[in-house]
Amino acid sequence: MLKHLKIAAAALMLTAAPATAELELSLYLGTQSASSGTDTVRLPGAAPVRRDIKWNVKPFDNPLYYGGRATWWTRNNLGFGIEGTHAKAIAKPADRAALGVDKLEFTDGHNIITANVMKRWPGAFAKATRFTPYAGGGIGIAVPHVDIKVTGASNRTFGFEATGPALRGILGLKFDLSDKWALFSEYQITWSDNDAKIKADPAVPGQTAGSLKTELLTHALNFGVSYSF
Repeated sequence: MLKHLKIAAAALMLTAAPATAELELSLYLGTQSASSGTDTVRLPGAAPVRRDIKWNVKPFDNPLYYGGRATWWTRNNLGFGIEGTHAKAIAKPADRAALGVDKLEFTDGHNIITANVMKRWPGAFAKATRFTPYAGGGIGIAVPHVDIKVTGASNRTFGFEATGPALRGILGLKFDLSDKWALFSEYQITWSDNDAKIKADPAVPGQTAGSLKTELLTHALNFGVSYSF
């Protein structure tokens, strides 16, 4: 992810160079929760079923919940950049059993990629000049790794899908260790509207593909490190 962030940051530098002052790369870990409204699941060859699926996220299980971003700060302390978050969403056993699936999860990543606009306020705390509050938001796309196994099917849906739009909100506080290195903590909220495809079973002639439609809302508390140059 860091390689991709550097490439994106270089592109931003070319377009924003006349007004820029600082490039900041940030990496973070954290803890997260996920919830959804009423989900619609249509298994291959079956009628749609609406159900409130409960999701586990397991941020400390492999692969860990993590994220990174590149932000190009202008001289008026507005920032423009790109951010990627790698999380998980796993349907609980009771929901899987009720829907007739052995697997229903985004465990190689419920990945959110957004283009961000940020604002920071250096010097906001007169007696604590190393602390800088910041806030921002982003718009982008959800690219989860869909892993769904229908009970009794001869195949499995397993792969990355671009499932729909995503939004991100950020509120954080940075502590400068030096003129280049800093630590930060932040709250993040993400929303994504996902429409994932479920492959038809090739062993069943004429079976139509299915789908999973869910709007996922996540809340996260992140802790990370940033480097500016």
